[in-house]
Amino acid sequence: MKTTEKVIILDFGGQYTQLIARRVRELKVYCEIMPYNVSYAELRAAAPDALILSGGSASVYAPGAPRCDIRFYELAVPVLGICYGMQLMAADLGGMVQEGLYQEYGKTNLYVRENSELLTGVDEEFTAWMSHGDQVAAAPPGFTVIAGSNNTAIAGMAEPKRKFFGLQFHPEVIHTPKGKLILSNFLGRICAFSGNWTMENFVESSAAEIRGMIGPTEKVVCGLSGGVDSAVAAALVHQAIGERLVCIFVDHGLLRKGEKDAVIDTFRRNLNMNLIAVDAGGEFLNLLRGVT
Repeated sequence: MKTTEKVIILDFGGQYTQLIARRVRELKVYCEIMPYNVSYAELRAAAPDALILSGGSASVYAPGAPRCDIRFYELAVPVLGICYGMQLMAADLGGMVQEGLYQEYGKTNLYVRENSELLTGVDEEFTAWMSHGDQVAAAPPGFTVIAGSNNTAIAGMAEPKRKFFGLQFHPEVIHTPKGKLILSNFLGRICAFSGNWTMENFVESSAAEIRGMIGPTEKVVCGLSGGVDSAVAAALVHQAIGERLVCIFVDHGLLRKGEKDAVIDTFRRNLNMNLIAVDAGGEFLNLLRGVT
């Protein structure tokens, strides 16, 4: 059963993709990052309630440019394209993207061209961070231009009926003073999200989901390396089922100095987990003898 509103951010290689995710979570909405070339079936199975298309350094008209499955636009969820994401949306939906006469990098003065829910509370003239060489020369059919600059006629576009929006600038960076407000407008006004997600709620809901999958009596064995992935997985499962989790940590003889003791201290002594530590260093090193 789905209990959390979810944003999927499609990553087109932009330097600010992780920052977009951080801003969304700061606004108390759950989000995940997926690669731009995720399959339609996988994205649909993820059941997003909104999509954000990230920035990127490519040109949408260049051979080999990152493109997503065009059926993503048929999921009937709000979509926000940022920088490259806006250009891709324009190209995919019948607009025109071309190399700009003027490249814009840094703080830029922009102007609201038409009222939009996305820009509610934003001054008629506002400052935003631009980082682009290409630009949308013609918006797709059905879109209106909601923002522009002296050098970029289409710095924002909207198709409210389908809840599709594009921004040439970066609302996620601190150099766009009203950026967080704009993202809040997208999540709150356009997507109508409740904005009540927290990491604490995520841990609780994840633990409940894990309990449902495992059952009331079964045990779980977890291979624990001490790295982030297995450590987080072990911590969540332990919170869900307690002592029914058995973690196995194998010392293969190639660990950093003191790493074995640190893992044991953290998981057995501090977190009170059922941890079995196996010293297999001799076996591994014998098998590796002569390997170069």
